[in-house]
Amino acid sequence: MKKIRIGIVGYGNLGKGVELALRQNPDMELVCVLTRRDPARLNLATPGVRVLRMEDAPAMTQEVDVMILCGGSATDLPEQGPQMARLFNTVDSFDTHAKIPQYFAAVDAAAREAGRLSVISVGWDPGLFSLYRLLGGAVLPEGRDYTFWGRGVSQGHSDAIRRIDGVKDAKQYTVPVPEAVEAVRAGEMPELTTRQKHTRECFVVLKEGADAARVEREIKEMPNYFADYDTTVHFVSQEELDRDHAGLPHGGFVIRSGRTGEGGRNGQVMECALKLDSNPEFTSSVLVACARAVYKLALENATGARTILDIPPVYLSPLTGAQLRETLL
Repeated sequence: MKKIRIGIVGYGNLGKGVELALRQNPDMELVCVLTRRDPARLNLATPGVRVLRMEDAPAMTQEVDVMILCGGSATDLPEQGPQMARLFNTVDSFDTHAKIPQYFAAVDAAAREAGRLSVISVGWDPGLFSLYRLLGGAVLPEGRDYTFWGRGVSQGHSDAIRRIDGVKDAKQYTVPVPEAVEAVRAGEMPELTTRQKHTRECFVVLKEGADAARVEREIKEMPNYFADYDTTVHFVSQEELDRDHAGLPHGGFVIRSGRTGEGGRNGQVMECALKLDSNPEFTSSVLVACARAVYKLALENATGARTILDIPPVYLSPLTGAQLRETLL
């Protein structure tokens, strides 16, 4: 059986997760990793895989069936997404929700011009949770969506704290408010503000001589990150942070609460939940499944940009349609 040849752009937490996920998918193989670092300094877990510089990408167009982009959404993907879409079929996890339409348009134009296919913004949110919100709204048109994240580490918010003067290191957790979750699960369909849905908990290591009161104030007043939330700040030692907060757990749940029947007399609640020991490894696993779908769609001459909402679920699986009908229906 011909294996799907996969390339990785970027070898951080997400790229390393993709490499591990590929080992669990025997219909795929990793053929190269592209990096901005010195290739000689990367130690891959997979022997025999070529490590190349980003500028070597054009030389790999005939060697890679799908390129998985593992850069960050803030600065990497807005440039790399369209750039790589001109050379390869691609998958990425662009997750800046408000900018997805703009990013989609840029990647779509590049991919169509090159006759390539790109699936953008896949992971668990955006991604799997997006798909579940679509299903909930289609099945229960009279209702409301609720998305809760956590308890889990927000890497972007943790980085924002580390950029404050006087902060040596930090981890930030997003935590759902239990009362809000209970009300939604009970089918009450409450109107919830940002502050009513989540709290934020911060564990901060200060540099020597830093003003703890000032740092705490800057965290709690930071717009777009903490100002709209009830935020708790704990000052801890580096040893405590390393011991108790070394992982990258996350998760959350999407709930669709709706009414059916005459006069909406019957309450209906749909829920999809995730509990993740490793956020990047789970996201990587979603990327790999979507890479399989990209490969199958490209064989049908599909071009341009797509999202997970546009992918037939059967294309995500290594099983045939007959196998899926026998085992899953």
